[in-house]
Amino acid sequence: MKYLRRMVWHIASRLLIVTLVLGMMVISFYYAMNMTNMYVVLKDGMARRAQVVMMQEDVSELTKFFQQSFLSRDTVVQDVQSGNSPYRDYNVRGIDHRLEMGFTWVWPWDNTARVDIVERIPRIDGRIKGTKAEEYIAKFGEDAIYPPEWSSARYRVQLVKENGQWHIRSLTLLEVLPD
Repeated sequence: MKYLRRMVWHIASRLLIVTLVLGMMVISFYYAMNMTNMYVVLKDGMARRAQVVMMQEDVSELTKFFQQSFLSRDTVVQDVQSGNSPYRDYNVRGIDHRLEMGFTWVWPWDNTARVDIVERIPRIDGRIKGTKAEEYIAKFGEDAIYPPEWSSARYRVQLVKENGQWHIRSLTLLEVLPD
């Protein structure tokens, strides 16, 4: 009986160790998958938002990355839709969009996440439209032929997982950063 008990305890302890290792591997896999998906949504979503503002692209593309309720509240997007964008008189051909994401923890069963990001656009390739050039130079000086700079900022982002896809629920400005 003594040997049977030792054998059962030995098998049970090894089985427990294997189960714990496999559990950690599964949690690590889902954590990496969620973090990657969130990074892609944040990077592509924030870049698309900047392109909509600067290049007057289709606003409906933003619904792939943002919840509709956020888009209806976002003042930057609302300014574009109402024609009040500071970039409306510029031909912007390209931007250098950069995003840094802070650490966050997401369990495999979580449907919401909060993360801090830093968004920067150090270069904007564009010029003022030909018909507005003289007017802008007279008003604002020689530098007015180039598009205005995008404000670098730190944001707190709330993400939500809907139907297996992450979407940005809210974007809260924490601070405007010096360029």
